[in-house]
Amino acid sequence: MAAVVFAGWLIGVLRVLPRNLISRWAGWLVSLRLPGVLQRAEIRAAVRVFGIELSESRDPVESFDSFQAFFTRALKPGVRAIDPSPDAIVSPCDGAWGAAGVVEEGLLLQLKGQHYPLAALLGSEADAKAYEGGSYATLYLSPADYHRFHAPCDVEVSRVRYVPGSLWPVNRAGLEGIDALFAQNERIVAFMDVAGDAHREGVCVVAVGATMVGKVRLDFDDLTTNEPGARFEERVYGDAPNPPRPALVKGGEWGRFEFGSTLVVLVAPDAGHLESEPEASTLRLGTRIGSLRRPAA
Repeated sequence: MAAVVFAGWLIGVLRVLPRNLISRWAGWLVSLRLPGVLQRAEIRAAVRVFGIELSESRDPVESFDSFQAFFTRALKPGVRAIDPSPDAIVSPCDGAWGAAGVVEEGLLLQLKGQHYPLAALLGSEADAKAYEGGSYATLYLSPADYHRFHAPCDVEVSRVRYVPGSLWPVNRAGLEGIDALFAQNERIVAFMDVAGDAHREGVCVVAVGATMVGKVRLDFDDLTTNEPGARFEERVYGDAPNPPRPALVKGGEWGRFEFGSTLVVLVAPDAGHLESEPEASTLRLGTRIGSLRRPAA
């Protein structure tokens, strides 16, 4: 009961606060470079509080010049095994399972009894239709998790879209208190062609921002989130004069959250399907979460 009351109180407070501005301030604050002793103390305190597995970090604590640099740290090579099966769709991140299933009548499940429209999430009715009857999985990243995200299979990125919005928390309080939460929060939508099946988008990954997420950043483009005055924007890759399509191997890194948030993965019905696990089940980058209908080249 106390948890429900607190969740309601939290959402009520956030309704009257400038959530995007607060998140930009938070991003600035954790990017400050502190004197070495203080910086190391800050990082080690976070390791204890959040239960971060420090042994998996590629770089030692002493090498990080800000808390943000530590938070978006790389993993040691080989720490995460990428499923080698040609037909495997793998988890693009560490985290935990959320709602997953089949896109039916243009709707995705937020939590039991509460749905939201895929068209609102993607920012396009036409794009949503391509995933009708396909599968989706919602993947949550906590402060303890590794915060870079990767390709679920061999793909070429055909376009990315920035959809501006709010920055509600994506924890239980946000899920229960905010209708169509993921379609309200600002996000970057990446449309991808499965390798060997060029010019037919079959996979889409949506990187959803949240309260205290300073930025969502891409490795192959300077498009980012939570900029003052930002507007809806789409960037297309491919034939000139557009830049070439970024090619990503399965498990290849392509972006990061500057604090925790959520990925929504979509697979079109003729491209493959995603499995689902009980909500809150632990998820690790590279583990199989689905299958392609035809092996990637």
